[in-house]
Amino acid sequence: MLLLKDRGFVHPIASEITSQAVFTTRRRWLAAMGAVAAWGPRVAWPQAAITANGAALPGARSTVPGALTMEKPTPSADASTYNNFYEFGTDKSDPAQHAHTLKTRPWTVSIEGEVKKPATFGIDELLKLSAMEERVYRLRCVEGWSMVIPWVGYSLSELLRKVEPTGNAKYVQFVTLADRAQMPGLRSSVLDWPYLEGLRIDEAMHPLAMLAFGMYGQVLPNQNGAPLRLVVPWKYGFKSGKSLVKIRLVEQQPATSWSLAAPQEYGFYSNVNPKVDHPRWSQASERRIGEVDLFAKKHPTLMFNGYESQVGSMYAGMDLKKWF
Repeated sequence: MLLLKDRGFVHPIASEITSQAVFTTRRRWLAAMGAVAAWGPRVAWPQAAITANGAALPGARSTVPGALTMEKPTPSADASTYNNFYEFGTDKSDPAQHAHTLKTRPWTVSIEGEVKKPATFGIDELLKLSAMEERVYRLRCVEGWSMVIPWVGYSLSELLRKVEPTGNAKYVQFVTLADRAQMPGLRSSVLDWPYLEGLRIDEAMHPLAMLAFGMYGQVLPNQNGAPLRLVVPWKYGFKSGKSLVKIRLVEQQPATSWSLAAPQEYGFYSNVNPKVDHPRWSQASERRIGEVDLFAKKHPTLMFNGYESQVGSMYAGMDLKKWF
């Protein structure tokens, strides 16, 4: 079995997922966020607790079934300082420290491959392509931690319909920016760059699959994938590519970065499944980032991250241990 340490990097184990920076800053934000007990329309997020690029990005409350969990959102300070974005470093605190180098204007995203109308969209075109919604999704990481984040954006299908996929479009590949001048993490050999991810076409067209341009009512912070990222709430977080620059519609299952790096550990589908463990840790439970007691009882992991009633039919008849 190919392990990440064979590539010069030892992946953190579940017991080591909380960084010192997050631990020492969490409690002062809890007081500010304590009043947010459950999701409601138009929650006023405390300005001081948002480390975004500063611009407001409002969205109407989503009507997509399953798009608004009633769980308490993670404090925004935790969600924007505890991240996996290896282009800016492998430590959870690295993206927040280093992503200020990312320039998000000008920015374009090209759509190519098995489409009738290949196109390149500027970021401002994408912002106006469809009405912005605010959706509160769970985010589950393969390392054993989770968050609840109010995202702002719209369904990926809105963009894909614009380019008219052909009948040969069976999969969608997503490509992240890879610029060594802006992304110091690219000097690492932990992955081959650029970062690649992929979905089956029916997954990509599902209304819950989202293009996110903001969170907590503001534009995305650089460290969270500015200026736009994918959010696929029923899959582990690494499936949701950040800082996207290219989307390819293809006939054959595309390569993905983690499947190339460690195919025995990271499958193409990567659906959240408590019954299929990672080779080095259990997936049966999770720790919610932002909770006061770091040693509190873990939450049981939900099948498809709690979205089974919305997405389970797409995998009917599949052996989810084989197609992990």
